Formats: sequence, C-alpha cells, structure tokens
Amino acid sequence: MITKILSTLENTLMWAVDMLYSWVLLFLLVGVGLALTAYLKGVQFRHFKDMVRSLANSRTASRNGISSFQAFAVGIGTRIGIGNIGGVALALIMGGPGAIFWMWIVAAVGMASSFVESVLAQLFKVRHADGTFRGGPAYYLRQGLNCKPAAVVFAAITVLACGFAVPMVQVNTVAATFAANHAVPTYSTMLFFLLLLAPVILGGIRSVARASEYLAPIMAGAYVVITLVVLVLHPGQALAALTSIFTAAFGPTQVAGGVTGGLFVALVNGARRGLFSNEAGLGTTPNAAGAAAVDHPVQQGFLQAFGVFVDTIVVCTATALLILVSGVYTPGMDPAAAGSLTAQAVTSSLGSWMALPMSLIIFIFGYTSAYGAYSYGQVALDSLTSNRAASWGFRVLAVAVAGLGAVVKLPVVWALSDFLLGLGGIINLVAIVVLVRWVRVALNDWEQQTQAGTRPVFNAAKYPRLRPILKNGVWSEGSDRKVQ
Repeated sequence: MITKILSTLENTLMWAVDMLYSWVLLFLLVGVGLALTAYLKGVQFRHFKDMVRSLANSRTASRNGISSFQAFAVGIGTRIGIGNIGGVALALIMGGPGAIFWMWIVAAVGMASSFVESVLAQLFKVRHADGTFRGGPAYYLRQGLNCKPAAVVFAAITVLACGFAVPMVQVNTVAATFAANHAVPTYSTMLFFLLLLAPVILGGIRSVARASEYLAPIMAGAYVVITLVVLVLHPGQALAALTSIFTAAFGPTQVAGGVTGGLFVALVNGARRGLFSNEAGLGTTPNAAGAAAVDHPVQQGFLQAFGVFVDTIVVCTATALLILVSGVYTPGMDPAAAGSLTAQAVTSSLGSWMALPMSLIIFIFGYTSAYGAYSYGQVALDSLTSNRAASWGFRVLAVAVAGLGAVVKLPVVWALSDFLLGLGGIINLVAIVVLVRWVRVALNDWEQQTQAGTRPVFNAAKYPRLRPILKNGVWSEGSDRKVQ
C-alpha cells in the first residue's frame, strides 16, 4: 500500500515538474528575460566588455568579507555541475543539435535576469554577525517588497531544496557513475564525500568561498581544454558539428524515439536544459552574489551575468561539441544514454585512458555543486534566524544528508525539490520585475560615474526614495567602503 502511494506521488510530482519546467517556467523565464533586456536597453550586450573587465579587480575584498571573484566562483561551481554533462547530452537527444543554438539564445536573454537579481541581492544585502554579507531573494523580498510571508516561503524552499536535496542529487549521480564505470562501491563514494564536504560546509560561507575560488575555475578550465584538444585533432568534424547546430535549429531533425521535429522541438528542449544549467532568474545564484564585498552593486551584477555566459556559451557548448565531434551521438537514440554520452565522447576521441580523468572531473563538478548549493541554503537560513546552534545543526545535517545521497535513492524527494525550486523561481521572477526600477537606478549611477572617469562607488544617500527601503545602512555614505 505504501509503495503504491509513493509510486503515485512520484508520478504526480514528475508530471507536475515536467509541466512546470517545460511550459510555465520556460515561457516565464524567457519572457521576463526579454522584458528586462528591453527595460535595461540590452545591458548584457552594451556592457559585455565591462563584464569581462569586472574580473580584473574582483579578488579584492575586506579582511572579513568575501571577494567579488569568490562569490562569482561559488556561482560558477554550483552552475557547472552534472547538468552541464548529462543535461546537454539530453538536450541533444531530445531536441537534436539545434537545441544547442536555443540554449545560446536563452543564455543571452538570461544574462539580463541574472544581472538584475544579482544587483538586487547586493542592494538589499545585510551585514552578518561574522563580518560577511548576506543577500538574495529572501532579503529583497522582505526589504524591497516589504513582503515577509513571501520571503519566509522562499527561504524555506531554498533551505530544503538547496541545503539538502540538490547536494544529494549531485552525490548520487557521481556515485552511480563511479559504480558503473569503475566498480567503486557506493558506500566508498559516500565516505569520500563526507570527508571532503565536512571541512568545507562546517566552515560556513567563508570556507565555501575559499574552496570555490580555485577549484571551480580550474576544473572548468580543464574541461574546456579537453574540448579544445578534441576539436584541434578533428577540425573537419568540428566545423560540421557547428554547422549542424545552426541548420538543425530551424529545420527538421530526428530526435528521441524516431520522431521528426523542427524549430519548436529544438527550442523547447534547448531552452529547458539551458535554464536548468545556468539558473538565471530562478533566484539561486543571487544568494552567492549578495555575499560579496564590492564598491558598487552593478559590479557584482556584471560578474554574475558573465557567469551565465561561461556556464552555457562556454561549458555547455564544449559538451555539445565533444559529443557531436566524437560521433557517439546518433539521431533518435535512447534518452537513457545521456548520462554516459559525454564520457563516451571523450574516450572515443582521446582513448580509453581518459575514462578515469573524466570521472574525476565529474566528481569535482558534483563536489563543487554540492557545497555551493549548501551555501545558498545557509544564506536563506540566516534570513530566518541568527541562532548559531540552528546554523551549526544545519551544517552538520547538510553534510550527513549529502553523504547519504550516494547510497539512498529518493526520487520523490528529488521531484519535490525540483517542484519547490520551480515555485521559488516564480516568486523570484515576480520580485525582480517589480524591483527592477532600482536596478536601473544603480546602473545609471554606475554609468554616470564611469563616464565621469571616477571609480564607481554606490552611495544610497543620493537617492532619497531608495534609502528608506534599504533599512540596513550598508550603502549609506562610507559605510560599505569601510569594510572593503
């Protein structure tokens, strides 16, 4: 009886998640992204050079604070996870090579959403007892919209989904990969993760930032280098792969199950996987953005928007080209093959000796995503309570639950997590649409100071209508600069 109830619940949740992400959130995220792009006059295109330049001085922080680059790296480490490997392969299988083109388009639009939510996370951030900052949807819902119930609901969703379920999914996928490809017992993977996650998660937000600062960029770089080697060794196939992405985006192509699809099939599957990967607009990465110590909110907005570009345009494209160039992808293949397709592509192109390095890269991707997701949950919890015992209890439980993900299968919990994150995304989209006017104020302020040849420093005292709703003093004259 219980088994039947759980099976029915799982099927219902899977249907709800599919509807939510394939239709409701898909069109909401794209629609809001387009609206924000228009409202901010194509900020992601006009200021792309500034996004790249923002990396130059992003490693400077206060003695107790988290640097702009560290917050960026946490976001990158969490975005670039299993979804960049299995998710892109699934997009190819379900939507054909043309799906990758639509992933690019969604990423370009999503950069505006990521910019807006990250600037808001900075504007409405608060100073935490440990000297670092906290910011994100729970904070700008409470202060910017003065809507405490929505802030509490969003925070609770983030604590449960990001703090527990997402790390479990990442660890479970890594454990399954090592068990299938290298006969590593799942309990061994569990022990490795417990040993590696404990010092990072128990150390809190600052520890996560320090780990991400080096590990996430290095692993992403190594993955891209592998792709470049494959492309250089197979120039003809590389050109053909790029051509197929463009031609299949608008023309008929064979997809999973032997069904012939066209523009709509490629668009829906590419957009869905792209949104899963870069998370723009879902309200997750602003939790990292709000922790950074910067002189101007727009600085972090630029950096987090650039993170969407790195995640989708660089890393997801690398995965797609690896698969297409290797020849392991065939139209109409079984979607169940998505999980191992990227690893097969690398070993097919460079030799079987690459099986272990690829598995290690997958391990690191899962590792950085697990502790990065925890940090989002920690930020959300801190918006609900400042109790130190509650914070420590959450960290210990987060480590234990993540480790259990290697040996326990909880499909109902994972489906529920996806559903809750989707609902949280809807709440966040409403908030950023209502509050985007303050983002335009901040952007105009940054542009005016830059055009005047001065280093942009935000001072809320210049904006009498904004200052009362900040309520935290962080951006009052000189207050933020003192801790830089």
